[in-house]
Amino acid sequence: MKIVSTKNNLQVLHEDNHIIVVNKRVGDIVQGDKTGDKPLSDVVKEYIKDKYNKPGDVFLGVVHRLDRPTTGIVVFARTSKALTRLNELFANRETQKTYWAVVKNKPSEKEAKLVHYLKRNEKNNTSKAHLKKVPDSKVASLDYKIIKELNNYFALEINLHTGRHHQIRAQLSAIGSPIKGDLKYGFDRSNPDGGIHLHARKLFFVHPVTKENLQIIAPVPDDVIWKAI
Repeated sequence: MKIVSTKNNLQVLHEDNHIIVVNKRVGDIVQGDKTGDKPLSDVVKEYIKDKYNKPGDVFLGVVHRLDRPTTGIVVFARTSKALTRLNELFANRETQKTYWAVVKNKPSEKEAKLVHYLKRNEKNNTSKAHLKKVPDSKVASLDYKIIKELNNYFALEINLHTGRHHQIRAQLSAIGSPIKGDLKYGFDRSNPDGGIHLHARKLFFVHPVTKENLQIIAPVPDDVIWKAI
């Protein structure tokens, strides 16, 4: 059963005058798109407007995105000053992002660094991972390690070094370990909620205004496999 976020059930992980960090559910879109579905950014605006009795329009800056079927940490800026600085932090890779993924096929190594060249296909909104550079490809790099072996699945912890389109999905698929539920990248069946077992678990960054070190951890979705990890 898919539950989308509303202003009343929003999972807020951190909130101050400058930023708000939420735990995205499966099916939430971060920003408006051609589907016309209500984006998470609008939900967060409603939450702020309600909570602080704000008249007029609420400012909210979208700093980064997560794919629709993915869950976990999304950071929004509550002021233009914070937005400018957060954009710089993310653009300059001055953040540490850790993801959890569940796969059925065990990777050949317990931990490894994966480097591929990703080429994006705009038509079907996918990226293909190549071992060698091809025209219009961009280098993609991540580290993974197996953190838990379940009955039929393996849980991986992933640290990203680059932020490419569908990077984790494409790279894990390329080594023969597509993410559970990810039909687009070779998994054999979808999850009941239409999501995939990829979760933005941890984010470390320096607060754009107060300069304090922030480490955010997002609880996993309420799901048997996630809970087993």
